[in-house]
Amino acid sequence: MKASELISIIMPFQNTEQYLPACIASIIAQSYTHWELIAVNDHSSDNSFEVIANYAKCDMRIRVINSKDKNILSALQTGYEVCTGSIIGRMDSDDIMHPRKLELLALKLMASPVKSIVAGSVKYFTDDGEIGDGFFKYARWLNEIASSGTYWSEIYRECVIPSCCWVMKREQLDLVGAFDGKTYPEDYDFCFRLYKNGFTVVGLTDQVHLWRDRDDRASRTKEQYADNRFLALKAKYFRELDYDSAKSLIIWGAGRNGKDLAKQFTELGLHFQWISDNDKKIGKHIYEVEILPTKVLMADGDKQVIIAISNESEKQEIKKRLDSTGFELSQDYWFFL
Repeated sequence: MKASELISIIMPFQNTEQYLPACIASIIAQSYTHWELIAVNDHSSDNSFEVIANYAKCDMRIRVINSKDKNILSALQTGYEVCTGSIIGRMDSDDIMHPRKLELLALKLMASPVKSIVAGSVKYFTDDGEIGDGFFKYARWLNEIASSGTYWSEIYRECVIPSCCWVMKREQLDLVGAFDGKTYPEDYDFCFRLYKNGFTVVGLTDQVHLWRDRDDRASRTKEQYADNRFLALKAKYFRELDYDSAKSLIIWGAGRNGKDLAKQFTELGLHFQWISDNDKKIGKHIYEVEILPTKVLMADGDKQVIIAISNESEKQEIKKRLDSTGFELSQDYWFFL
């Protein structure tokens, strides 16, 4: 592809000195050469800044600056303020780009509707040990969505767009507030803002981004990425975007996840019924709500059903039951896990 439009890559970094050479080498090796790397130092205490500064001395496309405040949102905002590209993307400083990542994403973007974001497929890797099972399943799920294009029907399950494997036009990014959000997890909040504003997600099945799995990655260790933050975000956006007060709201599942979701809905002032297949839980009261049998679904009236069950085989069985009775995914029911 002929390099024409400038792609700005915004890359926050914090104490990733050992991973930066491989990361930056993969950017320099891109087949699409018209890019700029804005590396934003999020208050590193190692030699990360010096490592990137040395690369910047040899390649004018690389710029390293300090973040205004100590958090990833501030680093992203700082980088976005100084970048100059008409196409914007993100990068993590411990990851690796496929040699044609920028080329393939940009090609897809040029052929997509104006109000679009292009998301590529991903693969986890590790320097030692095995890939965490949860991360492996997440990457597989993301890649299945990229193939099927079912981004918005799956949005309440998990963050549907890989945080560092997308590109979009700058003016379109501005329409959703770019990186000006104040909510964590910031990548999931970004997805919901795209959904809210009616954007199309165009999936690329090529695995163009390599995610490094390591014990101290932010999604494992930082409080901003704890499970309760994700559930609170889902509940907040569901109330804003999909909740219909004229319909009966039902939570399916009275395990830990169902209880956590019920707490979120209660705090948001949403009235709901609560159902379960577990005979031992039927008839009990939690948060002053009685757990009812699933036959409630057969009662007259329109319903919105939220499935808060993590077991995959159970979820598939529930989907079959709902589909067979005329419920439609992302219109009448949603999976929250």
